[in-house]
Amino acid sequence: MLAIRNVSVIPMTDEGERLIENQTVIVRGDRIESAGADVAIPARAQVIDGSGHYLIPGLAEMHGHVPPPTAEPHMVEDVLFLYVANGITTVRGMLGAPGQLALREATRSGSLLGPTLYLAGPSFNGNSVSSPEQAREMVEAQHAEGWNLLKVHPGLTRPEYDAMADTANELGIRFGGHVPSEVGLRHALEKNQETFDHLDGYIEALETVPVSDDAIRELAESTREAGAWVVPTMALWETLLGTAELEELQTYDELRYVPSEAIDQWSRAFENRRAAPGYDEAEARRIAADRIRVLRILHEEDILVLMGTDAPQQFSVPGFSLHRELEWMARAGMTPYDILRSGTLNVGRYFSNEDEFGTIAPGQRADLVLLRSNPLEGHTALADIEGVMVRGRWLDRDFLDAGLREIDARYE
Repeated sequence: MLAIRNVSVIPMTDEGERLIENQTVIVRGDRIESAGADVAIPARAQVIDGSGHYLIPGLAEMHGHVPPPTAEPHMVEDVLFLYVANGITTVRGMLGAPGQLALREATRSGSLLGPTLYLAGPSFNGNSVSSPEQAREMVEAQHAEGWNLLKVHPGLTRPEYDAMADTANELGIRFGGHVPSEVGLRHALEKNQETFDHLDGYIEALETVPVSDDAIRELAESTREAGAWVVPTMALWETLLGTAELEELQTYDELRYVPSEAIDQWSRAFENRRAAPGYDEAEARRIAADRIRVLRILHEEDILVLMGTDAPQQFSVPGFSLHRELEWMARAGMTPYDILRSGTLNVGRYFSNEDEFGTIAPGQRADLVLLRSNPLEGHTALADIEGVMVRGRWLDRDFLDAGLREIDARYE
């Protein structure tokens, strides 16, 4: 049992933006048992003094990737640790591989330190699916195997996509990701695709140049009616569009936790993208600006946003990439509370069929982050971490720093 006392709690419950001072939170096992000002601390509880600190629910990476179990053990362990060290206690893995379901169970049992994993199965794409019949069979197989959702990639024909979607809807397994070009955003919404990652399909559905705000609001209305969610991954798309500055990307401090050969590969990919025939920097910058407008208006129209970055990916280091993403969310007009909600309360609602988490309240999964700064005053406070709790296991700053030093030394 563990108690965090004298802490300012940001509960992220349905009551909206609140900060409650001088609270005590009791954790028993992997659940929050109680929280309040007059909560008695059990005699044998481990006590953490939260004076001058702020307690929030654990954050989520809603478009993350996890190395397959066939990768070197330290690679799997490193990626999972980097998530946790940055306050990420839930990851929606968006590209399944054989053996990952065992990895999901290992993190949940505590035999492997890492966030709670919810995993998409192997991708539905133009190479993995060659007919509507095969699409149906893949859905049935992944549902039977126990994957949490299906991952959609480009390349599906409309009949293949419809076969996948119809079978998924019949079996009750969710699906999300990209929008195949032959399908289009509006049809994907009609077929109950649940998440649109990278804002995929939105720019393509906006047929006028320049894009009008009214056209974006019309898409927002369709999104709301469908009950769909978006996972923007704005920072990564600046890299993939070639509108970021390579020299700046190469100075990211968190690259110390990545093998040098990966950094070299990322740099070559960036340079090759910009040097490719037909690359138009002005057009890329227009698309990047339109993406910000789309996110701003979707947010203004109360479309539910989920925090995510697509890490590990080009210059997107697990955990650290989240803090890069938050800056873009702020540029799109999201307040610090809006940003925090996208990685806590919203995620708990999305996964309400799986567990209870995302808020600080009795019965919720004990995923918590203790911060030194107030995240309601600025999103940068989410990187100022004193400690992280994952399913009731407390990891203090010394433990987190030791783990980061170990990874740093491996790639030095």
